[in-house]
Amino acid sequence: MLGLGSPEQAALLDQMQAKGQLGCFALTEKLAGVNSGLVVQTTATWIPEKQAFILDSPTEGSHKNWISQGLTADKAAVIADLRINGKSYGPHGFLVDMRTEDGKVLPGVVLGDMGLKTTGNDLDNAWIKFDKMVIPKSALLSRFADIRNDQYVQTTKEKMRIEVIGQRLLTGRVAVAQAALQFTRNLYAQTKEYTDKKQCWSPKGNVPLGSIPHIRALYIDADRTLSHLEHFTRVVEAELCKYLVKNEIPPASLVQAIAVAKISAVENSIELAFKLKKEVGSYSLMGGTGFDSGSDFLFCCSFAEGDSRILQNKLARDALRAFSLIKSISQVPAGQEKEAMLCQKLNDAGKDGWDSSWTTVYELAGAIQARVIREWTARPLGGAVSSL
Repeated sequence: MLGLGSPEQAALLDQMQAKGQLGCFALTEKLAGVNSGLVVQTTATWIPEKQAFILDSPTEGSHKNWISQGLTADKAAVIADLRINGKSYGPHGFLVDMRTEDGKVLPGVVLGDMGLKTTGNDLDNAWIKFDKMVIPKSALLSRFADIRNDQYVQTTKEKMRIEVIGQRLLTGRVAVAQAALQFTRNLYAQTKEYTDKKQCWSPKGNVPLGSIPHIRALYIDADRTLSHLEHFTRVVEAELCKYLVKNEIPPASLVQAIAVAKISAVENSIELAFKLKKEVGSYSLMGGTGFDSGSDFLFCCSFAEGDSRILQNKLARDALRAFSLIKSISQVPAGQEKEAMLCQKLNDAGKDGWDSSWTTVYELAGAIQARVIREWTARPLGGAVSSL
């Protein structure tokens, strides 16, 4: 509502807060959503005679899914494909009432629990079906677009598009990155406490498991990696806060850095957690050690707020588009020579290069990630420059 709504719509948050009303965010669908690059099959069709929209989930695959707080929410911020006179205008945001004032589910809203999950069962993740539900014109979050005289109207210089909706995932991506790093930090600390006490035989007498060279080296490497990524995410977070305070859309360079933070923090955390699990054997199979739910938690992080693979593909596509404008090798920015070479390799592969040379796509994304982390960790944070 803050990002996509008009000032009047954003002000409704104060009223909702005063009433104690709960909200949910309905983007992801059973066969579409974040994992598929913000594909949306739920439709919001403008009906001139009613001066209202018909919100509909035409197939089971278009049911909203993984909706946290979905079973208890009073209102939902729903992303649906806006259609006027048979034309699709793409995903737009709508503020939809889910319940009456006395808590009854409104006609046209069908709710269901997703069922038992392997982790996160404290969340009431729901699926939501909209069955030809009539919603008022005022439901359209109208900061960027509105309907006037039954026509679609752009209300700002910034055009409503998928990227604008995606901007609202930026704070979540930073939070997911930080959560993954903190989880892994805690997992290593808890496990180290165990391995410092666990005795192992050696020719020179019993020694703690944590003193064995390869395990000791893993702790050192993990601390170095986590510290590096923690600093990187703090710098990125501080920069994002500047734009949030000004209520401005962040530049492409910051959006890219946030994507890199999310990918790198989560994927490194998954790798470090698995390495540690291999070294502590049966201990990792016991409940309460952090390993019991840890792998699934980190796995959730990999696709929450933008799937890592989708984000890596976007990094590569953006780079390919940028390097297509470069006329000669002398114009390649310093430090991006490897990226230019990989872009050229994809171009040389032709129209089918994205599929036939898919390993190059991820190699390109990896090169971008390494450069972005290197550049951003050199930036000052709190008056000091990182020496990592």
